[in-house]
Amino acid sequence: MTVLVGCSHGTDNTDGREAIRSILTDVRALRPELDVREAFVDVQIPEVAAVVADAVAGGGEAVVVPLLLSVGFHVRVDIAEAVDREGASAAPPLGPDGRLVAILRDRLQAVGLAPDDVVVLAAAGSTDPAAAVAVEAVAAGLTDALEQPVTIGYGAGASPTVPQAVADARAELAAGGRVVVASYLLAPGYFHDRVLEAGADVVSAPLAPDSRLAEIVLDRFDTCL
Repeated sequence: MTVLVGCSHGTDNTDGREAIRSILTDVRALRPELDVREAFVDVQIPEVAAVVADAVAGGGEAVVVPLLLSVGFHVRVDIAEAVDREGASAAPPLGPDGRLVAILRDRLQAVGLAPDDVVVLAAAGSTDPAAAVAVEAVAAGLTDALEQPVTIGYGAGASPTVPQAVADARAELAAGGRVVVASYLLAPGYFHDRVLEAGADVVSAPLAPDSRLAEIVLDRFDTCL
């Protein structure tokens, strides 16, 4: 049997841990016969390499599904090194995906997004150019879904930063409108805290928990198989 290893970054934030864990809980509910294990690249244990090694011991197989929204160092280095062994492989990260756009739209609707509001998509960011391409694809999808422009701000590794993107959005704001940040982050934690401090009028909730995330995880797993 092939083990699904759901690998996230890891966080000290209790709510963040619960949000990430909810994704794998939903995966188990959708496919109860599947062996689903949790792993991390930083902060928390067990480390992904150890989980993969245990899963493939004795001839087993493992597919690591990054619980991450785009490629970057952790996908290209940490996870790649963890699956560099017989019986192991890695699926693509969760984004871009139309279901992520749908969740973002729902989160914005929950905070009462209005036509006069200016939307900034806040992503964690990476120095990997492919990560920016993925975020841009999601921003384009969200622009279409909302039928209003969406700009991008990054927490680190790319520009503009979220505070700069918020400031730029405020400069373009019409009377009565708000700067609304769509949090393109899986869970509460360090980056979401920084987004909350970026000066927006409203910040939407992170993506998890949401059962559609589990659907994406299983699609990535199945495609890798």
